[in-house]
Amino acid sequence: MIGSHRLSRIGSYAFADVDNLVSSLRENGISPIDFGVGDPQDPTPDVVTEACKSAVDLRRSSGYPSYEGSLEFRNKVSEWVRGRFGVEVDPASEITSTVGAKEAVFHMPLAFINRGDYVISPNPYYPAYERGTIFANGSCHFLGLRKEGGFKMDLESIPDEVRGKAKILWANYPSNPTGALASDAFMKELADFAVDNDVLVVSDECYSEMYYDKKPRSLLEFGYENILVINSLSKRSNMTNYRIGWVMGDSSAIKLFRKVKTNVDSGTPTFIQDAAIAALNDEAHVDAMRQGYRKKRDIICNAFRGIGCPDSVPEATFYIWQEAPEGISGVDLAKALLDESIALVTTPGAWISKDIDGENPGERFIRLALVPSLDQCREAAEKIKEARI
Repeated sequence: MIGSHRLSRIGSYAFADVDNLVSSLRENGISPIDFGVGDPQDPTPDVVTEACKSAVDLRRSSGYPSYEGSLEFRNKVSEWVRGRFGVEVDPASEITSTVGAKEAVFHMPLAFINRGDYVISPNPYYPAYERGTIFANGSCHFLGLRKEGGFKMDLESIPDEVRGKAKILWANYPSNPTGALASDAFMKELADFAVDNDVLVVSDECYSEMYYDKKPRSLLEFGYENILVINSLSKRSNMTNYRIGWVMGDSSAIKLFRKVKTNVDSGTPTFIQDAAIAALNDEAHVDAMRQGYRKKRDIICNAFRGIGCPDSVPEATFYIWQEAPEGISGVDLAKALLDESIALVTTPGAWISKDIDGENPGERFIRLALVPSLDQCREAAEKIKEARI
């Protein structure tokens, strides 16, 4: 059977490739330590699972949920955002629930993009930024994130032709995969860009609660017009399997996005929304999560530093965007770590970056997701010392 032209424009999904690699190793009798895919392995907090069970027991799982999310859930998101960021967001017109964040990212261009329009994306990037654009018949323009520039997008480098046809700009801070935070000055620059160019700036803030020292700020603290924010509980509360998130911001943009949502799904299950409310009511598990990831981060970063790799300590997220030693590529480093005697799975930076004019900003990096247990991270640190690079 012949697939659509859209499918022919996309390659394989990078993180599916990583999963296949892990499966292949296991089939050959090798038990790798998997830093490849950012899927938290710690259990979902009891406060969440108990709330979910209670909602099912109350038979609230019967019947279709609301397309935009229950009022209880949207009220809780509004309350949480007010407390966390000091921003007022109207539950009725400025928040809608989503089936996790990936769904929102993928479907966003369908509400705003026509053939020939541009979406501006960071590079390296979350693959769904580009894939959603392709399915909406748009084109992506990539802005390289480089270490020497603090992994900040250079908005001034956008060509006039692209700027004039751009409808969406994706921002992602804290950044996957670089772990970088955006300065207040750059957040203001993004908010101004949205207004000055009549471009919807969509801020992917799914890692807003995964920080080590400085609290990340939300783009909604710097502006409202032409701005949407996506967030979820997948990483904050170890709820990847629950598929719950939200989009919030400019009410006119929310109205258009809701029109897409009503045609592509039937909302997030109510019992999942109830579990999400319980998660947002509890900060203790989030504090514990941050402490755990800090320990893992320090163990792994110290190990790479010990074998001559450049210092690559992230400010936030549970990713390490590790630069390879001088003279070798990220792919070479990833292969060295895959040696049977080491068996550490990482994601080559080139797999989640785009070649632009013969240059790939992820070429000299690997990404590690700090999802193995603390003991596994200690074991991995010892194995890193054995890497032949």
